[in-house]
Amino acid sequence: MPHVPFIAIEGPIGIGKTSLAKKLSVHFDFHLLKEIVEENPFLGKFYDDIEEWSFQTEMFFLCNRFKQLEDIEQKYLNQNKAVIADYHISKNMIFAKRTLQPDKFDKYEQIYHILTKDMPVPNIMIYLHASLDTVLERIRLRGRDIEQNIKPSYLSQLARDYENYMNEFEMLHPDIPVLRINGDEMDFVKHQDDLETIINLVKQQMCDHKTVSKH
Repeated sequence: MPHVPFIAIEGPIGIGKTSLAKKLSVHFDFHLLKEIVEENPFLGKFYDDIEEWSFQTEMFFLCNRFKQLEDIEQKYLNQNKAVIADYHISKNMIFAKRTLQPDKFDKYEQIYHILTKDMPVPNIMIYLHASLDTVLERIRLRGRDIEQNIKPSYLSQLARDYENYMNEFEMLHPDIPVLRINGDEMDFVKHQDDLETIINLVKQQMCDHKTVSKH
């Protein structure tokens, strides 16, 4: 039986996840799920002192993303309404592995698995990636105050973590297609042709996997 499209967009900070999610949401008339970022009261402190504030920061994100997914499942997916999200909750583990001390990570991981074991899983993943220079420029252009103190070394390591994670994701979930978009070569914000290319890739995947929208 066809399943309702649930598309998640992932990639490092500043890569353009929300911008792409908004554009695809409008084009396909899918509900847009945006992650809560600036509302996190610990985030500014986290970028100033990662070790001191990492656990509070990651727990805030996890609890909020869990609540969002719970709402999405009940109000949209279970009602046969398609959803596109500018994140996938498993990103929490990417950040937690990098920022938490081993004892706190063990606690975090237990809570993560308890909360997410019954959560809906995307049936299409879009992975945005780019060079450090491109990511730094996009962060500069969007001008979020809390992001201006992010160290380039942290972003560089995060990009490697994402690449490793997505490779692992494809092995663990061979039934979920991953569309890899190179941000150095494509700018879907400035160039309509690039956006159309991505839209066509998504359409093809929805046809191949017989996802349907009853929106």
